[in-house]
Amino acid sequence: MKNLILSLFLASFVLPSFAQDAGKPSKEALSKAYKGKAYSPYAGRKFPSRPLWGDSHLHTSISFDAGAFGNRLGLDAAYQFARGDEVIASTGIPAKLSRPLDWLVVADHSDNMGMFTDLLNGEANILADPKGKDWYERLQAGDGVNVALELIGDFSQGKLPKALTYGPDTAPYKTVWKEIVDAAEKYNDPGTFTAFIGYEWTSLIKGNNMHRVVMYRDDASKASQMVPYSTTPPLGSPNPRDLWKWLTDYEERTGGDVLAIAHNGNLSNGIMFPLEAQFDGNKLDEEYVTQRAKWEPAYEVTQIKGDGEAHPFLSPDDEFADYEHWDVGNLDLSVAKTDKMLAGEYAREALKRGFQLEAKLGINPYKFGMIGSTDSHTSLATAQEDNFFGKHTGYEPSAKRMEHVMMENKNGRIDGWQLVASGLAAVWARENTRESIFDAIDRKEIYASTGSRMAVRLFGGWKFTDEDMNSRNPAFAGYSKGVPMGGDLSGKDMGEAKAPSFMVYALKDVIGGNLDRIQMVKGWMDKEGKTQEQVYDVVWSGDRKPDAKGKLPAVGNTVDVKNATWTNTIGSSELATVWSDPDFDPAQKAFYYARVIEIPTPRWTTYDAFRFGVEIPEDAPTSTQERAYTSPIWYAPAK
Repeated sequence: MKNLILSLFLASFVLPSFAQDAGKPSKEALSKAYKGKAYSPYAGRKFPSRPLWGDSHLHTSISFDAGAFGNRLGLDAAYQFARGDEVIASTGIPAKLSRPLDWLVVADHSDNMGMFTDLLNGEANILADPKGKDWYERLQAGDGVNVALELIGDFSQGKLPKALTYGPDTAPYKTVWKEIVDAAEKYNDPGTFTAFIGYEWTSLIKGNNMHRVVMYRDDASKASQMVPYSTTPPLGSPNPRDLWKWLTDYEERTGGDVLAIAHNGNLSNGIMFPLEAQFDGNKLDEEYVTQRAKWEPAYEVTQIKGDGEAHPFLSPDDEFADYEHWDVGNLDLSVAKTDKMLAGEYAREALKRGFQLEAKLGINPYKFGMIGSTDSHTSLATAQEDNFFGKHTGYEPSAKRMEHVMMENKNGRIDGWQLVASGLAAVWARENTRESIFDAIDRKEIYASTGSRMAVRLFGGWKFTDEDMNSRNPAFAGYSKGVPMGGDLSGKDMGEAKAPSFMVYALKDVIGGNLDRIQMVKGWMDKEGKTQEQVYDVVWSGDRKPDAKGKLPAVGNTVDVKNATWTNTIGSSELATVWSDPDFDPAQKAFYYARVIEIPTPRWTTYDAFRFGVEIPEDAPTSTQERAYTSPIWYAPAK
């Protein structure tokens, strides 16, 4: 019954109230409460009422690495699974989501579309190349995982033979792009399920990951006019400046709309968010910051290959910064990670770097909203701990997958248990359509989740009060008196206020863990030009009290590892507050975003151990604290 009630609350995102005698309202009371408005507060509502859940980064068997790893599920299966159908995974296991997604971007790689199909079929042009023949024979012998690793390595290092490189000017490439566009049109069902046309621009600089997902607002009539932009010269480029030029050209030629979402940066070895110069040594200039700010409104902060919000080396005072990191090296482990690289990889540090670049060049290129997505290469968009189908087909559910070594060389090692059941993208859109969801991403009214579908809202303004929250309809005050996540606050509007106020609230996932706490994360640049940060616990469950140093005690842990379960006897089903920055300096630019943290629940490794009757590897966590990251709200002093 409790879950049913919460489901109803989530549908409208009106916070629950206690039962009371309605009585007979006086004419005076109604006039005061609804002066100038219709009696029904929902009449004429223009703002979004619920988050729409999706995955902006999913690969099918079309992607050459996914296919080599063993994925045999194509576009149809990917869309059917995302909309809630049961499908059979490539390993023969039935798979279904606990709840359908609202939207999906199939983002197969921009490079080598059509190549893997020809490799698998043993086409003559593939077999004529010695490496192609070797890979074909090993695929037939069941050595696909090692073939995939070699293929990725050769592509990363620019060593893929010309005969095995399928460019945008080839017939197989064009055929596959048409299939991708046609499938999105087939499954797009406005109002019910949105299928976006898209691809992943697969830039790798000697193994350093700079991928972007290109997402279209358009239908086939526009998206079909140009094939994707690849990263292989002479028809493509690994430089994001050239991608931005292609995006400009696309919009000018077609009249369409596109945007780019930067890939989780923790395998970029520091080049995802440069501060001084690009990977090629070219200094950042006005063109770079202008174009990046224009084309990249969102950042993929969490996914299967690790969480990228913060890192304990960069945020040593943040007790929750050490969460599901991949900080060993770059994509193919050809170069080991160093501490110096970390600042160019994590979202919080990038947001701070944005202030430094804005001070120097006039525009903040890292003013992005945050989303999560899976980057799954199985065609299955799974981000739930108890329903996790891994990164690629070689890591779909099995008794041995935790023990498998994903990658190992002299530079480091990544074990199978280090895969992360993450993430999802939540979008505050009015309608489940391409246009409405795309526009919400573009205006940054979005947030990231590591897999839990908790509902989170954040508003910033100058006049929020406890009464706004206690109205049980806080979104009305949020939009009328302030700005939502992704918005901007100006010092010129502060009036008599001494600091901005933030209204933040969250409801638990109806089938997930209760909520531990909500934190506000602040970043700013001081008068000396150095960036700073502070994490504030602003509301939490239970009657815990911060200690003398301001540290809030842990919420506890009810996880039963042996039976892979937990109880919601700790935490809260909802948390909400109005918080004002106690350290506000009106002369300093700042950003603020909310981080919502659940109580501990079983990690996917614990579910695997229980279901397969195997031991959990010694270093593998047994529980996790799912979390959500809102897009920031930025403050700028009055000019």
